[in-house]
Amino acid sequence: MHLDDKFGRKINYLRLSITDRCNMRCVYCMPADGVEKVGHAEILTYEQFLLIAEAAVSLGIEKIRVTGGEPLVRAGVLPFLEQLAKISGLKQLVLTTNGVLLSEMAQELKDVGVQRLNISLDSLQPEMFSQLTRRDLLPKVLAGIAAAEKAKLPYKINMVVMRGFNDNEILDFAKLTREHDCTVRFIEYMPTMKDENWRSLVVSSQEILQRLNEHYSLHSVDRGALAGPAEEFAIAGAQGCIGVIAPLSGHFCRDCNRIRITASGMVRACLFSDHEFDLKPLLATENIADIAGTLKHLVLGKPACHSLNSLSAEYSPFTMAQIGG
Repeated sequence: MHLDDKFGRKINYLRLSITDRCNMRCVYCMPADGVEKVGHAEILTYEQFLLIAEAAVSLGIEKIRVTGGEPLVRAGVLPFLEQLAKISGLKQLVLTTNGVLLSEMAQELKDVGVQRLNISLDSLQPEMFSQLTRRDLLPKVLAGIAAAEKAKLPYKINMVVMRGFNDNEILDFAKLTREHDCTVRFIEYMPTMKDENWRSLVVSSQEILQRLNEHYSLHSVDRGALAGPAEEFAIAGAQGCIGVIAPLSGHFCRDCNRIRITASGMVRACLFSDHEFDLKPLLATENIADIAGTLKHLVLGKPACHSLNSLSAEYSPFTMAQIGG
């Protein structure tokens, strides 16, 4: 079965946020003092997340990414992931993490069926890492990456590039792919919180590639059928790959294949749309067919693209921890 929107895009990717809690305070994700947390009674149970996942896979969703907040801070996450991995028809189960708890959990994640990790890492320099995350945890994250390699759990590193902060590390991150069998993805800064002068922080994908091409010989790499929106390249002779994600300067929306579920059960067909639908009343009936029908209807209402490049872009500020990073 295929789940298509009205623009002919095949929607086969579900991002499932299981918590809004996080053990970091990244500057592009949330304010220094954090955000008002959703009450525990409003957060979906694992059983409810499984109902949503089963309904989505029945429609044609082939890939599920578990996100947060930081998903590994939620108690009972490993048994939940094991159940998720067993859903018939699901082709990929992946997880996004900041890596802080990964050194203790990498092997267990592999054992319960997680097939790949996305690890958020925005600086390799201790001082800048602390400035961007407001936490002094770089050694823990690096230990987590080492644990993933030891467990033979494939991973991608996601770097949000911010001019004047970490853009001087682009070449250092690219170098990681020469030494490690991983993918490093450079992501354009997105104004989720509508901060002032956000445009001054954006380093476009074109500029990133220009900087890389000045030092390395790059060739294009096939992204694969279930890949996200990154354009992928490799340095000649490197073990790993480089990806560039361009939500502002590129054709991010043209290839969008995803929908999102927040930790409180709200469905978003577009990250930068205020249109949400509350699944909780449907989940109370535990009727998978009704849930699937609602998801299908929401996909048909998915917009063609966001309006971030317009000065009049209309969306409410939000933190990625609230929506699902």
